[in-house]
Amino acid sequence: MLKNYLRVIFRNLGNNKAFSFINIVGLAIGMAACLFILQYVSFELSYDNFNTKGDRLYRINQDRYTGGKLSTVWAAGASAAGPAFKTAFPNEIEEYVKLLSTGQALVSHNNRSFVINNNFMVGPGFFKMFSYPLLQGDANTALKEPRSVVLSVSVAKKLFGGANAMDQNVTIFNKPLKVTGIMQDMPKNSHLKLDVMESYSTLKEIFGLSPSFDLETKWFSDGFITYVLLKPGVNVKALEAKFVPIAKRGLADAPNEAAVYTLQPVKDIHLYSNRTGEASPNGDGKSVYLLLGVAIFAIIIAWINYINLATALGMARAKEVGVRKTLGSAKIQLIAQFIFEAIILNGIAMLLAIGMIAVCIPGFATISGVGAGFSLFSKPIFWLSVLGIVTIGSILSGFYPAIVLSSYKPVEVLKGKLPNISGGVILRKGLVVFQFAASIFLLIGALTVYKQIDFMQNQKLGVNIDQTVVIRSPLIQVDSLRRDMHIFKETALALPSVKSITVSSDVPGSQVSTNRGRLRMVGQSENSSVQARVITTDYDFLKNYGIKIIAGRDYSPQYPGDEETLIVNRSAAVLFGYNKPQDIIGKQMIFGGGPHTIIGVTEDFHQQSLRDKYDAIIFDFSSWANGNVSVKINANNAAQTIAALKANWARYFPGDPFDYYFLDNHFNEQYKTDQRFGRVFGIFTLIAIFVACLGLFGLVSYTIVQRTKEIGIRKVLGATVNSILQLLYKDFALLILLAFLVSAPSAWYAIHQWLNNYAFRIDISPLFFLLPFAIVVIIAFATVSWLSVKAALMNPVKSLKTE
Repeated sequence: MLKNYLRVIFRNLGNNKAFSFINIVGLAIGMAACLFILQYVSFELSYDNFNTKGDRLYRINQDRYTGGKLSTVWAAGASAAGPAFKTAFPNEIEEYVKLLSTGQALVSHNNRSFVINNNFMVGPGFFKMFSYPLLQGDANTALKEPRSVVLSVSVAKKLFGGANAMDQNVTIFNKPLKVTGIMQDMPKNSHLKLDVMESYSTLKEIFGLSPSFDLETKWFSDGFITYVLLKPGVNVKALEAKFVPIAKRGLADAPNEAAVYTLQPVKDIHLYSNRTGEASPNGDGKSVYLLLGVAIFAIIIAWINYINLATALGMARAKEVGVRKTLGSAKIQLIAQFIFEAIILNGIAMLLAIGMIAVCIPGFATISGVGAGFSLFSKPIFWLSVLGIVTIGSILSGFYPAIVLSSYKPVEVLKGKLPNISGGVILRKGLVVFQFAASIFLLIGALTVYKQIDFMQNQKLGVNIDQTVVIRSPLIQVDSLRRDMHIFKETALALPSVKSITVSSDVPGSQVSTNRGRLRMVGQSENSSVQARVITTDYDFLKNYGIKIIAGRDYSPQYPGDEETLIVNRSAAVLFGYNKPQDIIGKQMIFGGGPHTIIGVTEDFHQQSLRDKYDAIIFDFSSWANGNVSVKINANNAAQTIAALKANWARYFPGDPFDYYFLDNHFNEQYKTDQRFGRVFGIFTLIAIFVACLGLFGLVSYTIVQRTKEIGIRKVLGATVNSILQLLYKDFALLILLAFLVSAPSAWYAIHQWLNNYAFRIDISPLFFLLPFAIVVIIAFATVSWLSVKAALMNPVKSLKTE
């Protein structure tokens, strides 16, 4: 029986090569697209799932309120939170650990040194809570003692080559630290990306704090990422409620300040957290699920194609069904035959899809950032997805054609009469409406994503970052650092291709590293204290970056007292209660323990991406500012200028790496995740639309087969080719219009929700809906025309010869 089924299947494939090719290729493309997206989505959803205690791991998030208004949402909150909560609730919290990012650091051993970006002070409970393999060392003691450090395998290899790194000394922050552990490199699907971990007990020594200074009780010292391991069965919401009085007591001496502490599952951080002080950039859950929708659309469209093409081919197989029924085949046998045929064709399509995946893996890795490589084929989840798609596809795509084809009456089909089941026509048209609706939905989404990313990259920032080279701060602290920085600036300005140079604690494109609280204007009570970001600058920062002063003046050497003055941006002026910038000029602010006079107000500018709202920023002048060195250069001589700057750097900061980047590239790195999502969404949208066109081809083919004789009669009665085309166009125009009416509201809701992720966003324009509608209309009518013109030009004698 099966042998006979196989013979019939391959005979039909050979007799209908064009239809078979379209059917199988359409299915294969849909399957490949679905599998690719499922791997991307699976990777994004897998973040931190490797932690064996993951269901009990939480991060303590902190929301700061000033004057009853939310001022900062922290991922890295107060130093006191972890110890206070663990002490107060030992029956709920099993363990806690604190991490403090120290930014970049120069790590060296003997003659080898290099800069690391992911350097953290880490508490001793880290390896007890998280499932990061410690290849060497004791997980219980590796981060316990002062001056101890744990290195990743990659860092250890760079520093020690093949030699054993355990118990050796490395130098970080000019301090010798003992290697007490070697850990496996953290996986890509971890929200933590740590290369070097110094013991938390080394913190006071590194930062020069007094041994008697009790940082563990400070509720205003933010920047500490705190994780807790809850005991089994703990009610999270009830525990959060218990945090409230503890935090209230901690902030009792600042009545205007409040903090709310919540617990976020570690597994949710990557997709559902965009807070100040994140350990690393995170993804976006809404975007991931939108892509999952694309995957579902792609495979459903492919299955709909199979149904439409199978029923269109079924007209040619009507006599086969009639003969089989005449010879005694039962309906259940015919259904089994067509289901078996669907299984075989879905299987062939899946084999072709796997071949496509193998060819396209490098390209997919480039556009998606998921570098699975050929290891994808070794993952059980991949083959489970393959099996699931083939099984579900065989049932869904094979069942309806099997029912339709097996229901033909042998007497009618052997006389040459083709059955016309009205219910089947309605279902097929409904399926095509779904295809059109999905295509319009995806096009609206792709256009919105493209326009939002383009808007963010081309919007005026309020700050000039063009032709700016930023040299990262010297990492080897020496007594002459400040003097040498002044000399370096002077020698750099002497270069003819250097336009200006400035030194600052922070540059545009990065989160401002200092957030200072308890700020208030002189004469105001402490109850009105607020907090703001602080950038330490020299005289040239605002001029170098073209930040517009809208009231008052800039810092200047002509005013020796500028060390005791401040400049604020518009948002900061409003924060302190001055809606008119000029009204705050001359007023004094309690800053750093004493009064500082406000001498200027700048226009707001985008310190970070347009995903974030404007920050309230204070510019604090220091004649000995050090940090990032921003150099405006002539782009025509960029290579020579950088070479000259490097030579001067080596002269004044020997041993410090000349680590530089172009600021515009650095700023646009913030949009890397959005760009990657846009590319993936756009490419797979085009694939889905292409597959939908194949489905349209199937329906048009079916319609023309059904109406061949009608077209012949109309031509005999004098109908023109144009009138026949209009007749066929009318049906499909109604389908497209119905699809648009179905898809537009859901598309509007989806893009509105996605755009809510951005503080600065595009307006939803009618063009976002009309353009995709027009594109689908053009594609559909082009497809209809290609097949319909051939039918309209057919000799009516040929189409009516059986009548």
